[in-house]
Amino acid sequence: MKILIVEDSSVYRALLTSHLQEWGFDFVVAKDGAQAWTLLQRQDCPKLVLLDWVLPEIDGVELCRRIRTAGAGNSYSYVILLTGKDGKTDLLEAMQAGADDYLVKPFDQMELKARLLVGKRIVSMHEELVSARESMRYAATHDSLTGLMNRGETLDFLGREFERARRSGKPLSVILADVDHFKQVNDTMGHLFGDVALKEVARRLRSKLRVYDGVGRYGGEEFLIILAECDLVSALIKADDLRASVSAKPVVSSRLSRRITVSMGVAVSTDHSISGDIGSMLNQADRGLYAAKLNGRDRAENVDDPSPTARNVDEVVQ
Repeated sequence: MKILIVEDSSVYRALLTSHLQEWGFDFVVAKDGAQAWTLLQRQDCPKLVLLDWVLPEIDGVELCRRIRTAGAGNSYSYVILLTGKDGKTDLLEAMQAGADDYLVKPFDQMELKARLLVGKRIVSMHEELVSARESMRYAATHDSLTGLMNRGETLDFLGREFERARRSGKPLSVILADVDHFKQVNDTMGHLFGDVALKEVARRLRSKLRVYDGVGRYGGEEFLIILAECDLVSALIKADDLRASVSAKPVVSSRLSRRITVSMGVAVSTDHSISGDIGSMLNQADRGLYAAKLNGRDRAENVDDPSPTARNVDEVVQ
């Protein structure tokens, strides 16, 4: 863990660097508040700060306030304020500004080391908590098998993109993809191979999308792809590109190998004030998907006719 020393006194800089070198700490030095603030805004900024109160450019208390304002999210820097002030009012001002600890000059070197060890432990605990929170958030929003967004997160993503498209008036397209004959894959190749196939299909779909597109596991062997600012023609071209990517090479696991294909239904929302809601888009994509199944699979279809789908036909869905 790197420590930032912010000290304008050459005597105290030399003293602090000497102690930190002796104790094996990694550190970087700033001679004034402005230089320190530049370092603290970097993504890899030090998480433990030894900060003098009286500094050129930006003083220690103001720097504390900036650190706390900038670090209101996941990042946290532990600040030990060094000062010759020892009044209770000064201590209160420092803590209210965001300092975590307070050490009066001249300080005992062992007391300084103890404060640094406490700060290091607290920063480590904070990072572990943030990591645990992110792991829980990821588990709650992603499919454990494929690593794609799960159904709930996919629909949330679609909702956000739909509202953005509504505001901008630009088209939004969705592609509903279903792995062909997946029950047969599981029955003949085994469920472990089926899992490998789903993971590989997910990887191939994701690899062909733009960074701001979305793809999630919609359920079972179905995937939902969201394409921002994409009209119907572009969506059909993209769907065919994705379909070809999935079927281009066999999926291989151990000694087993099988070519996997997907059928796709495409829907687009352009006139948002008239065309309805997300449900109508998904229903249209669903009709396209089952038209693709009826028409031979391994293809993409767009269907405008709101007639009942073939979802109840067993031989189509297998």
